[in-house]
Amino acid sequence: MAKFILYVAVTILVIWAMDSVNINKIFKQNRVIQASIFYFLLGVSLIYLVTNFIWDLFTSFKIL
Repeated sequence: MAKFILYVAVTILVIWAMDSVNINKIFKQNRVIQASIFYFLLGVSLIYLVTNFIWDLFTSFKIL
């Protein structure tokens, strides 16, 4: 249950942080679908990586 709450919190932070990036300027013109898919996959990857990093950090300090 605690990891789920962490996922929700990190999801909100990642969406907020990625909202400031204009990803369409990186891609070629008329590649909106590809840019959207990349943006979605980048967001999911960031959510997964940040959540697991924080979770591992908390569990490692609990062992010490």
